[in-house]
Amino acid sequence: MVARGLRALRGALRGAAGSGGRRLSTRPARVPAADYQDAIRTLNTLQTNASYLEQVKRERGDPRAQLEAMRGFLERSGLQVEDLDRLNIIHVTGTKGKGSACAFTERILRGYGLRTGFYSSPHLVQVRERIRINGQPLSKELFSKYFWLVYRRLRGTKDESQANMPAYFRFLTIMAFHVFLQEKVDLAVVEVGIGGAFDCTNIIRAPVVCGVSSLGIDHTSILGDTVEKIAWQKGGIFKPGVPAFTVPQPEQPLEVLRDRARECGCPLYLCPELDAFEAGTRVLELGLAGSHQRSNAALALQLSRTWLQRRGYEGTDVLQDVLPGAELSAQRSVPLAPTFCPSDAMIQGLRDTEWPGRTQVLPHGPVTWYIDGAHTTSSIQACVRWFRQAALNEDKPQDGSEVRVLLFNATGDRDTAALLKLLLPCHFDYAVFCPNFTEVSVAANSADQQNFNVTLENALTRCVENQKTWTRLMEEKGGPWLPAPLEVGGLLQPDPLRGALLLVPPAERPLNSTSLVFPCISHALQWITQGRDPHLPLPASKVGAHPHPVATSGAVLLQEAAAIRVLVTGSLHLVGGVLKLLDPTLSQ
Repeated sequence: MVARGLRALRGALRGAAGSGGRRLSTRPARVPAADYQDAIRTLNTLQTNASYLEQVKRERGDPRAQLEAMRGFLERSGLQVEDLDRLNIIHVTGTKGKGSACAFTERILRGYGLRTGFYSSPHLVQVRERIRINGQPLSKELFSKYFWLVYRRLRGTKDESQANMPAYFRFLTIMAFHVFLQEKVDLAVVEVGIGGAFDCTNIIRAPVVCGVSSLGIDHTSILGDTVEKIAWQKGGIFKPGVPAFTVPQPEQPLEVLRDRARECGCPLYLCPELDAFEAGTRVLELGLAGSHQRSNAALALQLSRTWLQRRGYEGTDVLQDVLPGAELSAQRSVPLAPTFCPSDAMIQGLRDTEWPGRTQVLPHGPVTWYIDGAHTTSSIQACVRWFRQAALNEDKPQDGSEVRVLLFNATGDRDTAALLKLLLPCHFDYAVFCPNFTEVSVAANSADQQNFNVTLENALTRCVENQKTWTRLMEEKGGPWLPAPLEVGGLLQPDPLRGALLLVPPAERPLNSTSLVFPCISHALQWITQGRDPHLPLPASKVGAHPHPVATSGAVLLQEAAAIRVLVTGSLHLVGGVLKLLDPTLSQ
């Protein structure tokens, strides 16, 4: 039955693409001429993350194999590990919030007139977002220049004993090091990819300071299935004599971090809460919304201050300790770092920080988008607190006609049921599920957002499973009638009038359907907005909003509601696809 359903799904996809359409392909791109799009297409040939992660699992007990391979790639590209010492690196890991902590830190230090480099992942819309100079994504021209420089060196050094190329993330990490060295940054803020101990960024041997953001459960197949195991991995970035800071953690993982620090002679400190820096009536304003960002900001203050002190920056004399020295306590397994009076540059840096896709609000006429790439249980909890507070702060329509919509997707080995259950208190009127593909046709998706490790067919199957989970959760909660559990077969139905693919359940009472599945992000957005978002252009050859035959009542409610509030969450890749469609300038 399932095999028959998947064959039907493939057939529908081929039919919808039209006679001139292209099928999704995982074949590597050709090696082309040296412009930006050709660089991205060639980079995509290195998308072997699935096999790379399998290799990580096999070599988990031997980090030297991982790091030796990375050192080999770095040397073949023309750099030595010692060269990285010149980058004055701030190395940051964690489960949630590490990107935000990096963004706060980079913005603070840029405010001191320093030339900053910032390496992060994943990107939202364009790959070049991962490598930033002074807060700006690398230009297309510079990205192309450094991509081809590194790529050709690695290709040119392949022989019988070195017949491989680094995988996607490893390549971009090596490229970032080249960029930061040749562009002569004063410092580089480097966000760990996955974990810490075995992460390819961990070839960094002498950072100026290290940081650990909030720990939780994620990437369990790679890092382990307990917070303690994950803490062990994260503590792998600690280096002898290099100060490290962590935000408050549960007792047991904090003890693991303490032990990892002691093993290698790393002085580890616990960050005081941000409240401790808000002397008197002063309240530190943050550029990123949500109460959970306060711990990330507190970490950034410690990282930036320590970097300034260790590099002998002239302005550090303004950073006076409020509490003399670190607070040592018999009850505290890690000493508390001192609080201090933040400088004007620090205060402004926290206020001016921007980090798209995280607790981001986009008001588009009657439609307000609440966008957050939360994808772990702890980050979804924080997202729910932020969304409920943000939605409460909005003016209520006088007639009370407000519709709440969840747009959700989750990938990898994450416990989708646990994530969706946490979202129930938001009281959504509709839940919409779609893959992370912007469009159904591969030709319509930009090379920056192509993922050859996931097929549309598998992604749609996951979406249907997510819808089933939501249906079950709503039924357990005693919610309204929902469609019966779905089978994959027969779900994709071409719309003869619009040439579109629609995922529809065989509902006996279609007017009451409150959960829907679409085959791509653009179709989902068209249905949610019903043509009412002035920033979202309607399809060129189509009139009216994208239909969904089992949600006609929903369409009427969305068309007539005074306010539509949409929470987009579950995946940073989903967030990236949504932002690409809502703000086309991000693709320029």
